[in-house]
Amino acid sequence: MTDKLNDKSGVVVKGHIKIHDPKTGEVYVDKRNAIHYENMSIALAESLANQGQGTIYEMSFGNGGTSVDPTGIITYLTPNSTGTNASLYNQTFTKVVDDRSTSNTDPVRNKIETRHVSGTNYTDIVVTCLLDYGEPEGQDAFDTATDTTNLYVFDELGLKSYSPAGAGRLITHVIFHPVQKSLNRLVQIDYTVRVQSLSGV
Repeated sequence: MTDKLNDKSGVVVKGHIKIHDPKTGEVYVDKRNAIHYENMSIALAESLANQGQGTIYEMSFGNGGTSVDPTGIITYLTPNSTGTNASLYNQTFTKVVDDRSTSNTDPVRNKIETRHVSGTNYTDIVVTCLLDYGEPEGQDAFDTATDTTNLYVFDELGLKSYSPAGAGRLITHVIFHPVQKSLNRLVQIDYTVRVQSLSGV
């Protein structure tokens, strides 16, 4: 008799982000992201077990993922993908993307969808987050900041799971070249997390 607990088929999770201006079409960032596998395993188990937590809940932004020297050379830190208490290097803004949550102020443009093509062994979770002209509060009027430590010159972001205690776990983390959010530009993040069965691959 085969030991089902030793089934080697497995599941892999991959992530990709696209940061762009939905009005002009300009793309700021288009790259893969790091998965925090320990926290992702907890989130998947809590979700499947209907524990009332573990689902994707918010997208967090920060400005601590890079450093820029006087000549303009960018040094990228390593994404935080170990330890259950992992976080962004310097979180400066968070937005709820769970469109079923009453805390989501714009569920039409900040939402989570699943996409699956029949017959394939993967399903995509597509998280859309829009930073409108007026948010975050306190941003600069124009995208001309020269100081990359500005609160809203983002160079890192991640997805966090829901926790009723209010401190969700970081399940993905991506670091990229600094992108300023200012009053004169819309910024939309399309974040795809692919959950794929290794069976049949």
